[in-house]
Amino acid sequence: MASAVPLPVMLLVGVAVMLVGSGAGAAGVRGGRRQGQLRVGFYDKSCPAAERIVGDYVRQHVHRVPTVAPALLRTHYHDCFVRGCDGSILLNSTAAGAAEKDAPPNLSLRGFDLVDRVKGLVEEACPGVVSCADVLALAARDAVAAIGGPSWRVPTGRRDGTVSTMQDAVRELPSPSMTFPQLVALFAGKGLDVRDLVWLSGAHTIGIAHCSSFADRLYSYPAAGNGNGTGAVPPLDAAYAANLRQRKCRMGGRDAAVEMDPGSYLTFDLGYYHTVLKHRALFRSDAALVTDAAARADIAGVVASPPEVFFQVFARSMARLGAVQVMTGSQGEIRKHCAVVNS
Repeated sequence: MASAVPLPVMLLVGVAVMLVGSGAGAAGVRGGRRQGQLRVGFYDKSCPAAERIVGDYVRQHVHRVPTVAPALLRTHYHDCFVRGCDGSILLNSTAAGAAEKDAPPNLSLRGFDLVDRVKGLVEEACPGVVSCADVLALAARDAVAAIGGPSWRVPTGRRDGTVSTMQDAVRELPSPSMTFPQLVALFAGKGLDVRDLVWLSGAHTIGIAHCSSFADRLYSYPAAGNGNGTGAVPPLDAAYAANLRQRKCRMGGRDAAVEMDPGSYLTFDLGYYHTVLKHRALFRSDAALVTDAAARADIAGVVASPPEVFFQVFARSMARLGAVQVMTGSQGEIRKHCAVVNS
């Protein structure tokens, strides 16, 4: 699949500012999105303190426990990719069936209790007004900003979904082993383009991965293929792979955690993209970014630019992600407790 010719860096910055500033409506209706009633300041009259309550609580906890930031960002991402940004990732399993949060890709998610506590505070201020989906979207934005990353305008007005199934999560979530064409197709199904794929992957600049999620790249991945025009995903840098096998991911050992961006995994910076270009990305899906000429050129361009450029394009793509397949108006519900549907 051919990709668009990379934009010059300065033009990219301008596009990012324009789209972030105009909110969800800038992207139009694509990939099944329903975003006509999302708007910045949706709760200005019905619950004017909502965003302040979320932001204050999240900032307080991120400053004390910085790992909260990647946890909330990942949870929001996983919510939006399954049934859209409807808070369905927050629902508990019931006797009727297993929910999204119990799907294998979601078992390592954290932050559910924090979202529940924030929602409780918002409920005290404005009962039955603010959705869990909006609380999660705002919390993810505020967590990234609190750790030193970008902020972006979050149009609100999402409604909460009442359906959450493990099977949907298994089918819809990106896998660490996906190829570039598979990722492009999956993102396109959500109304997101190749640049959204490249910039949203930059979220891996914060957080960790477990050895089990990339063990194939350490112990059974083919040594051939450099990814330059062949479509083959390049293997891990040999020296880095050997170091991981010796120090972190020993065969038959515990499922240890490894920093996605070694040395700055709690700093929102360009380190992840440097890692990708050095063939030190842990996931095959991250390494696959350099198999596409345009994606690699965009990465090289942002690495050569001031960090603010990455901040702007990441913010743009997060605003677009947050509008995927949202429910608004009379759709869904406003859940009182994020873990269960209203009775």
